[in-house]
Amino acid sequence: MTTRNNFDAIKKQINETALACGRDPESITLIGVSKRKSADRVSTGLAAGLTHLGENYIQEAVDKIETLGKTSACWHFIGHLQSNKAKFAVRYFDYIHTVDTVKLAREIDRQAAKIGKVQKILLQINIAKEETKSGAGAKEAISLAREFSGFENLSLDGLMCMPPFFSDPEDARIYFKRLRVIQEEIQGAGLENLVHLSMGMSNDFRVAIEEGSSMVRVGTAIFGGRD
Repeated sequence: MTTRNNFDAIKKQINETALACGRDPESITLIGVSKRKSADRVSTGLAAGLTHLGENYIQEAVDKIETLGKTSACWHFIGHLQSNKAKFAVRYFDYIHTVDTVKLAREIDRQAAKIGKVQKILLQINIAKEETKSGAGAKEAISLAREFSGFENLSLDGLMCMPPFFSDPEDARIYFKRLRVIQEEIQGAGLENLVHLSMGMSNDFRVAIEEGSSMVRVGTAIFGGRD
């Protein structure tokens, strides 16, 4: 299967799933996860119709974005971000999905202010309380969201999670439901700009869409295995 065939198949599944649960397919953003993929391989995704790309590692991403062009796609940073790398994330990425502490938010805000940018961010929640994964606790979500929203050069646009991997995607549903409930609680607290839920990957994006995801992060199913 070519990248184009894979992309077309994923888009078809997104459209079918959205329509089946009464959602507008256009309300769901497909992010092609291009980590560990060469610029040449990623360019096949762009040619196939991808307009959003997700990267996990700053240096690899910077090299790739320099090669492909900042305006070749809407770039999403979806990996763990250290505060000392925030300046690169701000310069190169349209969205940062993995903000989970006030310290990191403050540094992103500071770097964004330097270049006159309002940086779009998502609050990452460690939805299954896994020790090996980053993310804030669910109980912290409302207070963190309120603090993030106070920064002048940040725009808190939603929540992100990465549940455990299950061979049966249905097993992930409970975690997607939980993130949607947290979103509703934060919106109920007056932070109504929290419109995005970044959840669902190659294995479980259909279930995530059924539970309200507006951004699905799909890598292997589009690009195949790592280069």
